[in-house]
Formats: sequence, C-alpha cells, structure tokens
Amino acid sequence: METTATRVLGRGRILAFALLAVAAASLAALHLASGSSSVSVPKGAQAGQLTLHGCTYDGQAADCGTLVVPENRHDPHSRLIALPVKRVRARSAHPLEPVFRLQGGPGLTNMDFPQASHYAGRRDVVLVGYRGVDGSERLDCPEAASAMRHARDLLGRAYFDAYASGLAACAKRLRADGVDLAGYSLPERVDDLEAARRALGYGRVDLLAESAGTRTALIYAWRYPASIHRSVLVGVNPPGNFLWYPRLNDEQLGKYAALCARDASCSSRTSDLAATIRATSRAIPHRWWFLRIKPGNARVAGFFGLMHATASSSPLSAPQTIDSWLSASDGDPSGLWLLSVMSQLVFPQVQVKGDMAAVSRADASWARRYFAAHPGGGSPGTDFLWAGGRLLDAWPANPDEGEYSRVRDSSVETLLVSGNLDFATPPQTARRELLPHLRNGHQVVLPGLGHTDDFWSYEPQASSHLVNTFLDSGRVDASQYTRNRVDLDAAFPQTTLAKIVFGGLAGLAALTVLSLLGLWLAVRRRGRLGRKAGIAVRSAYVLVLGVGGWCAGVLLALSALPTVALDSEVLAATSIGVPVGLGVYLAWAPTERTARRGAIGLAASLAGALVGGWLGFNVVHGLFAVLTTAAGAAIGAN
Repeated sequence: METTATRVLGRGRILAFALLAVAAASLAALHLASGSSSVSVPKGAQAGQLTLHGCTYDGQAADCGTLVVPENRHDPHSRLIALPVKRVRARSAHPLEPVFRLQGGPGLTNMDFPQASHYAGRRDVVLVGYRGVDGSERLDCPEAASAMRHARDLLGRAYFDAYASGLAACAKRLRADGVDLAGYSLPERVDDLEAARRALGYGRVDLLAESAGTRTALIYAWRYPASIHRSVLVGVNPPGNFLWYPRLNDEQLGKYAALCARDASCSSRTSDLAATIRATSRAIPHRWWFLRIKPGNARVAGFFGLMHATASSSPLSAPQTIDSWLSASDGDPSGLWLLSVMSQLVFPQVQVKGDMAAVSRADASWARRYFAAHPGGGSPGTDFLWAGGRLLDAWPANPDEGEYSRVRDSSVETLLVSGNLDFATPPQTARRELLPHLRNGHQVVLPGLGHTDDFWSYEPQASSHLVNTFLDSGRVDASQYTRNRVDLDAAFPQTTLAKIVFGGLAGLAALTVLSLLGLWLAVRRRGRLGRKAGIAVRSAYVLVLGVGGWCAGVLLALSALPTVALDSEVLAATSIGVPVGLGVYLAWAPTERTARRGAIGLAASLAGALVGGWLGFNVVHGLFAVLTTAAGAAIGAN
C-alpha cells in the first residue's frame, strides 16, 4: 500500500503559529499597558516637593509632574504619598490669579478637565490629583464593587449587607497593606491643594469647583481664607448634603410636574406627573417579556436620571427617564428594564469605592440622624450611596470628619451657580443654607438646567463668560444665556433604546446558533470546509461567534440568573469560549478522521478556547473585554 507523508509544519502552518504568537503578545502588551501607573514617590523625596516637566494638555502648553505629601498629617512619622499635578499655562504674558479646578464625585479623578482651554486665556489652570483616587495610593475596593455587580437588587437589605461587608473587608485589606486610612479626608485633600499652591509659587488662587468638589472648595476657603481670591461653585454641596432628602426630591419633582402640565405631549399622558411616577415606582413590574427587571435598580437609575435636563447625559437624561416612567404606567416597562441593566453595568465602574466611602463620611453625623428618621428608607439615592446606613459602620472614621460638619461664615468672593431643575444639588439648598453665610456671595439660578453636566454643555460660551467675568472682576454677568426649553417629548427614548439593545443581543445570539448549525451541516455534507473558508472561520468569523455567544450568555443572565454579573469572567469565558471552540473545531475537522481523533480535537479546541478566553478577559476592563476574550479564545482554540 502506498502512503503519503504529511508535512506537519509547512509554511502556512508556521505562518499561522507566528500570527498567533503576535496576537498573544499584543494581548499581553495591552494588559501591561492598562495596568501601568506612573505616579510614585521619587527616591529621597521630602514632603512638599514638587517636580515638573514640560508637557501638553489638550494641545496647549502645560507642566506635568508629581507632588509629594504626607499620607496622614496627624502622624509626624507618616509615610509619603505622591499626587499628579498638571498646570495648563496661561496664554497671556501677564496672567491673573491661577484657577484650581475641583472635580465632583466622590470617587472621580481630578485630572481630567476638557474645558481647561476656556479658562486658560488669562490664568493658569491647575489640576491636583485627589488622594485616594489619582495618587500613588488608590482606595480601590473590588470587594464592594463585586457586591454591587452581583446584587439581586440595589435597594435590598441583602445588597446593603454585602456592600457594607465588602467595604469593611476592603478597609481591613488596605490597612494590612500599610495604607493609613485616617489620612483620607477632605481637610487632608485641602492641605494637598495648599501644598501645591505654595510649591508652585502662587499667591492667592481662584477655585472652580463642581458638585462634590464644591465641598472641598468650601473647606479650602474656611481653612485658608487668605489663600483664596475668588471661588466659583457649580452645583454647590454644603455640609449635610452628601445625602438626598425626600422633601427636596419632592420639590424638584414638582418642578418637572409643572413643566409637564404645560407640555401638550406630556400632559396628554398624565394629569399629574409626580403622582404617576410615585405610583409606578411603588409597583414596578418584575419582567419585561422574559427579561428580569430589578425594581431597586430601576429606582436608583431613575433617581440619577432626573439630575440632568439636557441631552448632555443621554441616555440618562430627565426627559428620557420621565418617558420611561410614563411608558411603564401605560404598560411598556422596557425603559425601566434598561435602567435596571444600566445600574448593574455602570455603578460598579464609575467611582473609586474607598474614596466614595471616605469622602461621604464627612457627613457621618447627618447620616446618623437621617437613617434614624428614615429607618425604612427614604430617597433612593441616599439609600444607595450609604447602603441603607450601613456605610457608617463599614468604613472607619477619620480624625477630621467632624471638623467641617457645619457651614461657616466666609468673606471670600463666591459665586454659586445652580440649575433650577437640579436633583443632585437643588438651588434652594444653596440659597437657604449657604448664601446667608457668604458676606460676598452671589447666586445665579439657570432656568431649565439640571446638574453640572448641563452647565458645561449648554451654551458653553455663556458659561465661560460667566465664570471668567467673575474671576476677572467679581462681576456677575449671565446675560449671554438664553433660557433652556425642556422638551419632555424625548427624541430618543429609553424604551426605543431598550428594544434596540434587546434586538441586538437576540440577533447576534441567533446568528451564532445558526452559524454553528450551518458549519456543522457543511462539514457533515462535504467532510470539511474548504481551505480558504476554514482559514476565514478560524481567524475572523470566530470573533463574531464569540460576541454572539456572549450575547446569548447575557440574555440568560438577564432572564434567569439575577446574581450573575454581566461582566463576570465565568460568564464571558464560557459563553464566548464554547462557540469559538466549536467554530474552530468545525473549521479544522479533517476529512479522514477517526472518532478518537475527532473527540481529542474537539476537547482540545474547547479547552484551549476556555483557557484563552479567560486569559483574554483579564487583559482589559469594561465591555472591551468581550473582544479581548473572543481574541484570546480564538488563539487558544487554534
């Protein structure tokens, strides 16, 4: 019998292995790049030391560097930590007082300010990293974030307990790693800003703060009044307002109800918007078709969805969210399903949980009174942020948390800017609680606007003129604004987006199932795929199969597995790895194969896809991990 020798390693196979090696190396490099951090304490550095080098920020000349500060100024033997600093240089040859920018949050970076160029014409714009978020020590709490991702309901007692346990475990781990949590407070953050001011050689500085960052600005003005020239506070948050109060929620909801009554489209759907939202919130359906709705998730996302009145925060704007409540009252809860899913995806990712807990504790005394008065829950936002009050015992107190728990008098020239529809920081709070204590204070209330995203996005030339005029001269000039007309007839409602999302998930899942069935039939009829078709399936189309498999897994989780996180590595590796492994096997299947060889090939392909998918999932974070998981599964299976 004549036999034919088979070349095990021909040119094509060698090239294929080389390409697989390059793809694997690319994933490894991406993983290393995503986990890299450039902020560290220089060797031999001392407290207060600032090192700078030339750089650019948004195309403008800047200085970038590192500020070294004590981790806990109450401890004379405290170790040092490093904070990033960026200074966008003024375009003027004779700059005025620099402006220090303070981001909101809590738990958000202070190193990103897309509008910096609007204020760098006549002054330096300075960004100083927030300790616990931007510096060499970051208060990441994956234990708490995991509890949020796996929650059956974000306003349920089981979740509150799990989240509090996660925070407590995180605090214990950070302390064991040498982190002094007593140093992570707003007064310490203010002292960082003051250290940066001195190191940069500035006299008095201006402040431009928003939302939670305004609390830092207030403490800075109370703690170092001689260092502050003027201060602009957008969406101001005075002491006691890291909580939301039901009475204020009702006041703000009443403003939307009044708008609805004057809007032909909205008023045709309800005679009392506030009453309709309250009634629907008490009776949220638990399913949209076969997809599960988590009522607490929908309430929390619905609360945050009312914070912005313009399309700047789409798809989570007030008009879109109001439309979802009205649609649910008419029998279409698809928008509430979308809000429920968005809560599970977004909230675990958006904030550094340890910093959120540490900063929130500035209002610990207020929170104790609040939860004593509302033992069964009050505002969805407050219950969510404070885990039903359990945060008070889960995260350790710090020595500074009671120092600025009350408003103090100030002579600093201060401008308060509020949107009249702002759910997060209602303008009446600033007017009642803060303005009487500002000897040189002014308030501008912008009609038709909500929280701070609206301020930055709506007529940015008018907002820049308002801020720059005040910082230049102390004069308040809001004349360039035109009144925002809130259109409650949402142009792109959440109900429509929900149906698009569901259609996309179901369509891709069906495509994967049909594709695998078609490949199996083709192999069954012809013995194997053609050479070119096999290469195309194994190298490219398996990525489509992987994404479709993930869509099928997500639909399964959304319908029947309420505690499975949508970004779970087990869900991703399994739902992506199995169809990719099957696809690679079917594209490889040799014509002359024994049952044993076929079984070994199938097992090897599936095992390689599952292992490769798991490795690919851990390359990056977020939804982009779906693609890296599919790529890793393809590499492993091949």
